[in-house]
Amino acid sequence: MKVLMKGNEALAEAAIRAGCRHFFGYPITPQTELAAYMAKRMPKVGGTYLQAESEVAAINMVLGASAAGVRAMTSSSSPGISLKSEGISYMAGSDLPGLIINVQRGGPGLGGIQPSQADYWQATKATGHGDFQILVFAPSTVQEMVDLVSDAFDAADRWRMPAMILADGMLGQMMEPVSLPEEGQAQMVEKPWAACGHGNQREHNIINSLYLTPDKLEELVMTRYHRYQLVKEQEQRAEEYLCQDADLVLVAYGASARVARSAVTKARQQGYKVGLVRPISLWPFPVEALNRAAAQAKSFLVVEMSMGQMVEDVKLAIQCKIPVHFYGRTGGMIPTPAQVLEDVERILENRESFL
Repeated sequence: MKVLMKGNEALAEAAIRAGCRHFFGYPITPQTELAAYMAKRMPKVGGTYLQAESEVAAINMVLGASAAGVRAMTSSSSPGISLKSEGISYMAGSDLPGLIINVQRGGPGLGGIQPSQADYWQATKATGHGDFQILVFAPSTVQEMVDLVSDAFDAADRWRMPAMILADGMLGQMMEPVSLPEEGQAQMVEKPWAACGHGNQREHNIINSLYLTPDKLEELVMTRYHRYQLVKEQEQRAEEYLCQDADLVLVAYGASARVARSAVTKARQQGYKVGLVRPISLWPFPVEALNRAAAQAKSFLVVEMSMGQMVEDVKLAIQCKIPVHFYGRTGGMIPTPAQVLEDVERILENRESFL
């Protein structure tokens, strides 16, 4: 049975049904409904809801809960994620799973409360200090928000690393019908590494990210990056839409992909051979899907609600085999299908770009 839910609330309910019983957060627009929903639901399912004194405290509470072996999460919006960056780095350095949700708003600074995708670099390249990565998933519908929460928890546990759902204010605030997973169906994995008491039955576990011996720290980082290589091989996700014969392939994720898909459909109706690759995993980046599209296409057009933060990753993924164009809006502005279609026509008809 489908129910009508707002994106923020669907994220929260999906997390509960994925086995999360520990939420630590702090209010900030446009994700506050997620925390408010958790405040109502967690006591009813025997869980813990705690509004921390700050974003810094919230992420460190997630670290502590995860170290004890439970599923824990936090949510925020762009400036709040910046404050959580130190704790995310500590989690990565301690090889701890956990879920961070970013319902993005315009920036930099306080910016505005309208939708944005300008945190792409932060999520995929600079979530915190040091040599590390986190898993990053980008839903484009409320239903996909629900589905990816469970997948993100599972992947975080499987690889022992933090995961992020990178949404935005448009997805967080919109309402769509969703099918929710059955309660009590989450598959929880055993965590023999957790610091949850040992009863003298096993070795005493210590969760730590501090290593003062350089060679030991280097060894751990290199081991972690070997694991990251396996993640790249096994966790790439993307949707490919009408790419088989496309001369121009749009590349867009999240809310922008909804706009881009409408533009592709309209372009096809007008006789243009246009397709879409929608990255679902932003890290690892879906290199394989992009190269399949690049084998046929003459050029790419990246569509983002930012100043083009994903463009470089697209170029690197295909090793600059074909031209990569960009169309974007920023500051909280949402591109329209008509605007994207106009850029599609410009590229295919070789008209001069305004960029």
